[in-house]
Amino acid sequence: MSFHSRPQGRNSGFIHPLSSEITPRAIYESRRDLLKLMAGGAAGAALASFAGREAFAQATGPHKLALLPGAKSAVPGAQTMEKLTDYKDATSYNNFYEFGTDKGDPVKNAGTLKTRPWTVEVEGLVKKPGKYGIEDLLKLSAQEERIYRLRCVEGWSMVIPWVGYSLAELIKKVEPQGNAKYVEFVTLADPKTMPFVGSRVLEWPYTEGLRMDEAMHPLTLLAFGMYGEVLPNQNGAPVRIVVPWKYGFKSAKSIVKIRFVEKEPSTAWNKAAAQEYGFYSNVNPNVDHPRWSQATERRIGDGGGLFAKRNKTLMFNGYEAQVGQLYAGMDLKKNY
Repeated sequence: MSFHSRPQGRNSGFIHPLSSEITPRAIYESRRDLLKLMAGGAAGAALASFAGREAFAQATGPHKLALLPGAKSAVPGAQTMEKLTDYKDATSYNNFYEFGTDKGDPVKNAGTLKTRPWTVEVEGLVKKPGKYGIEDLLKLSAQEERIYRLRCVEGWSMVIPWVGYSLAELIKKVEPQGNAKYVEFVTLADPKTMPFVGSRVLEWPYTEGLRMDEAMHPLTLLAFGMYGEVLPNQNGAPVRIVVPWKYGFKSAKSIVKIRFVEKEPSTAWNKAAAQEYGFYSNVNPNVDHPRWSQATERRIGDGGGLFAKRNKTLMFNGYEAQVGQLYAGMDLKKNY
């Protein structure tokens, strides 16, 4: 699973026409205002979160998914004002290799994914290991809306309104031990519901990892929804990580295990091609991927297809003010 692709079989994975615009921003924003009213409006974030959980259980949104509104986040950097990517583009142009290597495969094939019941196991170097049902995770902290830039190593990007809360809230609850230096994420690998698990593209299950300070950063999101609804299957339902300053493949989807470890964990893409995919994978316009320049990016939905205008890539995907200090003194060309 990842947000990038490699030339595999019948599809190159990154040369596709853009989807048409289906859900204009104005419609989404008017719906978001409605959700906020439903969630309590001026009553505050706590009430909004409570009402949001009620809505999650009782109502569905325009895409026939359960509502999951989040209060506006106060975390610095969590609210970019750039134009949102249309819902259809964000849910039909995906890398999720468990369901196929073409961008259109996940939306066609992910309907088989069963997201209830769902359990995330926390293990390793923590004082409080255990298994958490998805309903318990949803209630662990107030749901926030975070509007993040998403950047793929292939050179395309989106702007997505996610719903969730800082991963740090869960980490604090399980109380990592002093020798826990990294967090490893393990995603579901079920050949019965994921038709491409077992293919030779990657070693399954898909794994990813973060250094502990990266995992604890308030921008690192444990996400349960997007566009005011629960996550669609093809976007990593029912729970995923979103790390906005790293390339998309660092944000593991459909997580079933979170493991705290002392040594840097192996990751799926690093094991497949270490010379192309480093552990850090921070968005960096100065360090090209062997096959894709990282100097510019193409925003999905801006039109023009392969000839669309390209924007300059921002260091750390535009989050340098928030996360640059995490890498002070590091050689980012060596630690790519």
